[in-house]
Amino acid sequence: MSKHNRLLSGASLGALALGIGSAMTPVVSAQTADAVDYANTSNWLCRPGNPRACEVDMSTTVVRADGSVRLEPWSDDPFAPVDCFYVYPTVSQDTTANSDLIAGPEEYNVVRSQFARMGSHCRTFAPLYRQVTLTALRAGMSGNTDLRPDRELGYQDVVDAWNYYLENDNDGRGVVLVGHSQGAGVLTRLIINEIEGKDIQQQIISAMLLGTTIQVPEGDVVGGTFEHMPLCESGDQTGCIVTYASYRASNPPPANALFGRNGNGTVSACTNPAQLANDTDELDAYLSNVAPEGFSAAEPARWTSTGANITTPFVSVPGLLSAECVSNDQFSYLEITVNADPDDPRTDTLSGDVMNPDGSINEDWGLHLIDVNAAMGDLVELVSKQAQAYRWR
Repeated sequence: MSKHNRLLSGASLGALALGIGSAMTPVVSAQTADAVDYANTSNWLCRPGNPRACEVDMSTTVVRADGSVRLEPWSDDPFAPVDCFYVYPTVSQDTTANSDLIAGPEEYNVVRSQFARMGSHCRTFAPLYRQVTLTALRAGMSGNTDLRPDRELGYQDVVDAWNYYLENDNDGRGVVLVGHSQGAGVLTRLIINEIEGKDIQQQIISAMLLGTTIQVPEGDVVGGTFEHMPLCESGDQTGCIVTYASYRASNPPPANALFGRNGNGTVSACTNPAQLANDTDELDAYLSNVAPEGFSAAEPARWTSTGANITTPFVSVPGLLSAECVSNDQFSYLEITVNADPDDPRTDTLSGDVMNPDGSINEDWGLHLIDVNAAMGDLVELVSKQAQAYRWR
């Protein structure tokens, strides 16, 4: 399969999820736009010496099934021996088709939600990039073609940030790539064009491409989207791919679902982060104590009926969620089950669905808004295990 065809098989569904038709012509060309100067620390959300979005309160309230709670503190490790490089999902609320390079609350909040916690095991790098905005996404989904974003612009920004990181910060260290949704699509292209088959591939600890669709031949772990990097099959494997798109067990992907769709002769890859990290199906979730941003979503229900006042940014609910990779003729995905017990005082509900204007759930998106949060503890543990394996290797 040619590199061009592999790129389409891995990224075409990401374009659909962005609601952007391929016929749209960009308003600004990546070839003519000014390149971003990543020597300027203001063009990074996180980097050593200027953590910005990663230097935040990550404290968590653990809510047990019996309704009792405890505070779980958190701290980063500025001397971590490996790095994590993150590309964030579609969050920009800018009114233009492509975002600017001025970080708003939405960029800061998504870094805290999806990435800052990994700073306990790696140095964190998160560049700003001129992504396709939520404004353009919504316009595309509604059939409005007035906004014509340039998808090449944001991709080239990330390439430039990656090259700057390699030249000025990497110093031969292992690195974990982390991306969700649009960010995962950008990283998929980066791996195909800039990493696979090159010397730098030997320094990739893993690539966590979450909330996207990566194709592999049925029954195989490599091929399809990537030629060389296989799916991760164990927690101590390095140089591999972690990927999934999540849906509720009670709401499997409908015919028009945006993620996890099998290809022509390939299937959508699914790696269970709980199995990889802890050899269990029980998810170690770190859920936001506020509604997910970007799309309309329900506010979290009261975490417990015992009256505990929970004010931390995150909540952990051990035993409430479990996950399993499942497949059918059309889709392969991470099926998340809420292990509800109406007899205990802890909540039996899980927020994270995209909501329609009439208050119904938009099942096409699955649990896309909390793909990362639902398995955050597992992903962090996996970074720790893979980093250790990489250093031993």
